[in-house]
Amino acid sequence: MTTTAPETGRSPTGERPARARRRGPLTLRRRESRAGLALVAPTLLVTIAVIGIPIVWTVVLAFQRVRLATLRKTGLFGDFTMDNIDRVLHTPGFADTLWVTLVYSVGGTVGSILLGLVAALVVRRPFRGRTLVRASMLLPYVAPVVAVTFVWQVMLDPQLGIVNAWGQRLLGWDAPVPFLSQESTALTTVIVFEAWRYFPFAFLFLLARLQAVPGELEEAARVDGATPTQRFRHILLPQLLPVIALLGVLRFIMTFNKFDDVYLLTGGAAGTEVVSVRVYEFLTARTDIGAASAQAVVLAVVLIVFVLIYLRFFGRRVG
Repeated sequence: MTTTAPETGRSPTGERPARARRRGPLTLRRRESRAGLALVAPTLLVTIAVIGIPIVWTVVLAFQRVRLATLRKTGLFGDFTMDNIDRVLHTPGFADTLWVTLVYSVGGTVGSILLGLVAALVVRRPFRGRTLVRASMLLPYVAPVVAVTFVWQVMLDPQLGIVNAWGQRLLGWDAPVPFLSQESTALTTVIVFEAWRYFPFAFLFLLARLQAVPGELEEAARVDGATPTQRFRHILLPQLLPVIALLGVLRFIMTFNKFDDVYLLTGGAAGTEVVSVRVYEFLTARTDIGAASAQAVVLAVVLIVFVLIYLRFFGRRVG
């Protein structure tokens, strides 16, 4: 009679011992994955702390009745309500403010890109002093916004400004023009300031793309007798379209959220109140944090809708 000995390394119940279930040594790929996560973790934590938490906190406040005096007593999950959104959408002047913001954003975006394109075309060819000219074009973008808005206010002042002095002396204006305090000129002036201040941003992008266009293409077109306008339309412009599309999205988002330029120039008066200035007024003058947060949420939703429309209709064509 023979007996069968139990298999080595197995328990009488057939289960593998705990030692057998241990994983083997880490592979190189898994070690690299863990090292990558360890390197990314600090950046991720900072991003969540600086961007994620304020966004969530703003959305939570938008659905609560919170004022500055009651902010410390308000819990994270208090009584939620849609009253703030309803007040924002039905407050007199909201539609006008949204329209002004759209006009300001589109005008400032188009103006800055056009100025940047002209500047890039002017300085892309070598000439004496080109480096100095290029560097000087960055001044509006790098100068402090408080300083440049003050200079513009002084230049456009009806009594002391150089623009009105030259206009009356050289152009025959009958009276000084209060560019920043009358509704017929204030919004246009703010848009022109926006285009002037941020055209260097477009200038840098477009100049880099122009420098990468092969010179042989233009030389061949020149030999074939193409005019400068034809060379720009059929050679340079197709090369620049993807960059212009990217600039359009970036500048539109930045301008749509702009606050300091408009507030420092006009304070939101004379038909220049954009949504960001309105949010600031709700927050400081009325101390209504819930309504201000609701304004910010509505502003973000409108902006997301416009970006999605752009990606839906123009993103694939440009790509």
